[in-house]
Amino acid sequence: MGQGKREGVSIHTGHRKRVKEEFLARGLNGMADHRVLELLLFYAIPQGDVNPLAHALVERFGGLTGVFNATYEQLKEVKGIGDNAATLLRLIPAVAARYMELSSDVSGQLLTNWQFQELLLPLFFGARNELAYLVCMDAKDKLIACRQLGEGVLDQVGVAKRKVVETALACNASRVALAHNHVSGVALFSPADVRTTLELRALLRQVHVELVDHFVVAGGEMVSMAASGYLCEK
Repeated sequence: MGQGKREGVSIHTGHRKRVKEEFLARGLNGMADHRVLELLLFYAIPQGDVNPLAHALVERFGGLTGVFNATYEQLKEVKGIGDNAATLLRLIPAVAARYMELSSDVSGQLLTNWQFQELLLPLFFGARNELAYLVCMDAKDKLIACRQLGEGVLDQVGVAKRKVVETALACNASRVALAHNHVSGVALFSPADVRTTLELRALLRQVHVELVDHFVVAGGEMVSMAASGYLCEK
């Protein structure tokens, strides 16, 4: 009995070592989703075979994206996923978002459409709630600051119009752009988004600040309200 246990431990230890060596040698290139999850689970579940658990996660959530987008509670519903594993899997997208945010500094630069994406997309990576940001610029479209306004859809409690104006004035901005995400995964503007944006543009003009665009982010894509024709003057 003791020898069988030792052999089982040796088999799993050898497998874990091979998976780690595979990653260190080639990174994630060519590594299947369940294999990536196995590697992560090694650090939350120090002993035993986590391969079936990795497959169960892929089957339940459809792949890495689904696993990383799952809530703590949803992860815990998978048999074998305890507190440590669920916390680790929620930590991964949060750390990735922080890294992307810190590595995409465009302060003082002239913001082009591409740079708006570089600035904004990392802010919404892995977000479970709707977030809103205000990008503040000078008269030449150089970035002054990017401030989170709150959580929730724009026409509800998440973002008060007064807070948008106060943030723009506090940053001494001449021009601003809004951005928020749709957790539904569909990068389309709702009628409420358009209505609120037009109301904000009129309000900001009273304090000599121009609202130049409003972006919606979903599923790793970003759509411009200005480019979509919603901000054309009538």
